[in-house]
Amino acid sequence: MADTGTFTALLLEQDENRKVSNSLQELSNDRLPDGDVTIAVKYSTLNYKDGMIIQGLGRLVRDYPHVPGIDFCGIVEDSSSADYKPGDPVILTGWRVGEVRWGGFATRARVKSEWLVPLPKGLTLEQSMAIGTAGLTAMLALMTIEEHGLTPEKPGDVLVTGAAGGVGSIAVSLLANLGYDVAAGTGRVEQHNYLKGLGAKTIVSRAELAEVPRGPLGSERWLSCIDNVGGEGLGNLLLSIAYWGTVASVGNASGIEFKSNVLPFLLRGINLCGIDSNTCPKDRRMVAWDRLATQLPLDKLAEMSHVVGLAQLPEMAGKILQGQVRGRTVIDVNG
Repeated sequence: MADTGTFTALLLEQDENRKVSNSLQELSNDRLPDGDVTIAVKYSTLNYKDGMIIQGLGRLVRDYPHVPGIDFCGIVEDSSSADYKPGDPVILTGWRVGEVRWGGFATRARVKSEWLVPLPKGLTLEQSMAIGTAGLTAMLALMTIEEHGLTPEKPGDVLVTGAAGGVGSIAVSLLANLGYDVAAGTGRVEQHNYLKGLGAKTIVSRAELAEVPRGPLGSERWLSCIDNVGGEGLGNLLLSIAYWGTVASVGNASGIEFKSNVLPFLLRGINLCGIDSNTCPKDRRMVAWDRLATQLPLDKLAEMSHVVGLAQLPEMAGKILQGQVRGRTVIDVNG
């Protein structure tokens, strides 16, 4: 028997000319995708990729109609999985929800149980999405540079590029709270005080980071780096990482291509590691979330995030693509 209930969603539709439109619609539950867990969604988040999808840019979504939203949290309503029961608070990040599969900009979702993690103790649902995919990515990047030998006791600065964005803001706050000296890279002068408030020791301008060393290698400026920018700047960064340092490459806002040579790897033994939070194994994902719940200064989340409702999404999508949004945008899907 079909479920005759309904839910509200931001639905994207594409016309015969491939123009994408969005509207809030009331949909029947029988339109939910397959899965063994149904969730009453409470919060989601908006990031740059969501902005592109809502504006119909790129080819991130192939099948319409579509519900975007790259992550969400909520309460289990129905489950045929032994791992979750009705009433359990859960988080979903990754697995290409919001792109290939319907995502979090809806009051109800249905997914596979293996995509979920339980809400860690100490976090509220709203806090979990103030952290969200960005926070998970920041923690996975930190875990990676730690696994390559970085500790707070080592003298020197850890660089975070794109520091005023979602991943960057959480990375700065997390690193500073753990005792690292953080250099925050940003091209947004108006965000300097904000980044200092999150714990950045120094602010590095975009112009300074764009300077190309005169020799084959630059000075050893950074112990390691969490890079949210990519592109040509990533190639420059590799020339300025200290011996045995690590660059955790997270984003590609400046493009997917960069130029480098073998000298940083051969002469300084640096590591270049890509961070994929989309299909991260569940055990590592759970370690990351448990660390976020205990090691991220939760009192800073209010500075790093703001909450809007579903009706404000189209406007916010335009602003995030124009670089007008700071930190994390949390979506109260019932607000």
